[in-house]
Amino acid sequence: MTAKQTDVTMQFGGASDVERPLGRSIKRGMLNRCPNCGQGKLFRSYLKVVDNCAACGEDFHHHRADDLPAYLVILILGHVLVGGFMATDLVFVLPGWVHFAIWAPIGVVASLLSLQPIKGGVVGLQWALRMHGFGGEHEEAHDS
Repeated sequence: MTAKQTDVTMQFGGASDVERPLGRSIKRGMLNRCPNCGQGKLFRSYLKVVDNCAACGEDFHHHRADDLPAYLVILILGHVLVGGFMATDLVFVLPGWVHFAIWAPIGVVASLLSLQPIKGGVVGLQWALRMHGFGGEHEEAHDS
């Protein structure tokens, strides 16, 4: 590679010919690690993604996880919690307020615990599929 190609590669998110296994990238993201190197932290706070990996320098400032992590948390936990509620209600006949006192806190805690790993997985997915600037191309603003 020439010096100019290296500069462009570094500027726009890594070499386009680097292998990016989907499963490994999602797993690293879910473990709060850089999908590229697996060493640097992905989050600087609860849901704030770092701008660059401290270990390899991969850019993350252009990720677009948006609302997908929240939708996935709702989808997954909705099925688990409703199934748990229904199974419990078949075995133990309890008043509605008792079920609410049991399942509401479980839902809140489970949502808060699963939101960051799922967002990391979405960022890893975007990186592996070269979406939103992770593929070496520059996304320009389109004026409508």
